[in-house]
Amino acid sequence: MRRHWRFWAGFAAAIVLIAGVVSYFASSSPDGLDSATLQGCQVVATDHGEQLTGQCIAQHATEHPLSVSPLADYTVFGHAGSVGAAGIIGAVVVLALAGGAFWLLARSRRSGS
Repeated sequence: MRRHWRFWAGFAAAIVLIAGVVSYFASSSPDGLDSATLQGCQVVATDHGEQLTGQCIAQHATEHPLSVSPLADYTVFGHAGSVGAAGIIGAVVVLALAGGAFWLLARSRRSGS
């Protein structure tokens, strides 16, 4: 039993290291899809935010309904310095959901046997 706890403690430390520290080194440049949809346009800064000029696919894009969610844009409530915290929170939520699903599956298999 003690061996399992060492494994999970090491696993948790790796998650914190990767999600909390390495995420600060992620590129903020647009990915391939963003670049492709912006071809033919220029992004111009205005008083009301950024605006696209020219002809491109991105001109028809709208804000996603979840763009105001707490972890949108890989930040916590839009705070620029919270990339690591958002990574850790996201990793913990995914692990909790996956762990819960696996626990339910294992439990149903035990009771179904």
